Amino acid sequence: MSGLSNFRRCQQWLTFCRVWYLYDATYQDPFDSAIVISQYLKGANKPIYDHIKQDVGNHVVCINTAKISMPDDEWKYRMYSHHSRYAGGQTWATAHELHMKDPTIIMYKAVYKEVGKGYNKRALLRRPYMARLHLFPDANIPDEIKVNITDQIRQVQPVLKSIKDFSEEEMRKFPKITDYPEDFVEK
Repeated sequence: MSGLSNFRRCQQWLTFCRVWYLYDATYQDPFDSAIVISQYLKGANKPIYDHIKQDVGNHVVCINTAKISMPDDEWKYRMYSHHSRYAGGQTWATAHELHMKDPTIIMYKAVYKEVGKGYNKRALLRRPYMARLHLFPDANIPDEIKVNITDQIRQVQPVLKSIKDFSEEEMRKFPKITDYPEDFVEK
């Protein structure tokens, strides 16, 4: 019989098991989100994390990647390249063009870049880390993945309410700054 009590044994199992986390990317910057997601993929949130010897990373399910946001004019000016390995096969696309083709690719590339940073051995572990990242353009998750999710990662930026999300009562209670004249026309 081992020297561990049932409670300590369960604690140890929970420390070493791969936990499934949910991250909602609605109105989030993909590059700031990638920093947080990569920590969970590497297992840096666990007390047994060792960046050299062990792979104790978790699964991360990222939903609503079609609703990501970028600061300023990043949609126009951030460029992504792809090379087909043939002569003259390099192509460039803006973030907006790439996002229109595949709504998950920008988040994938941001996390892929962030996971490889740091210790040189990380490049060898990139593939297993990225295999545990599950990206979905909307909130529809397959049932076989949904049953595994046990926790949620807090969003990096607060999501503000849209005008459409406010009720009529909330809009009436909001303080009026000025009264427009009767003949005022909105453009």
